[in-house]
Amino acid sequence: MRALLIAAFAALSLMVAGDVHAQSRQDFVLINRTGYTIEEVYVSPSRVTAWGNDVLGADTLENARQVTVRFNGSTTECSFDIKVVYDDKETAEFRGVDLCRVSKVTLFYNRSAGTTRFTVE
Repeated sequence: MRALLIAAFAALSLMVAGDVHAQSRQDFVLINRTGYTIEEVYVSPSRVTAWGNDVLGADTLENARQVTVRFNGSTTECSFDIKVVYDDKETAEFRGVDLCRVSKVTLFYNRSAGTTRFTVE
């Protein structure tokens, strides 16, 4: 019985280590606190001029919801630009977000100013 517990613990330790290793340091959680639905999210290195693919795919990001944006682990970039497209096709862009130091990006909409801002953790 003791040998079985030790083997199970060793297997669990390897699985956790593998999960940590597979996670890219640029992965982050995007939180929508704008009051509106976000239909598209684009994330690209700041040095690149094209946005690439919508990371939400066919999904949307409803208000008060969050999504984890994951990277494949092969990039060493830290500075990224983020673009969101709301369900009314309005857009907001954020430049030079250091995703190597950020784990959460929260979006807020200022109705009186008509602007979207973000905070990071």
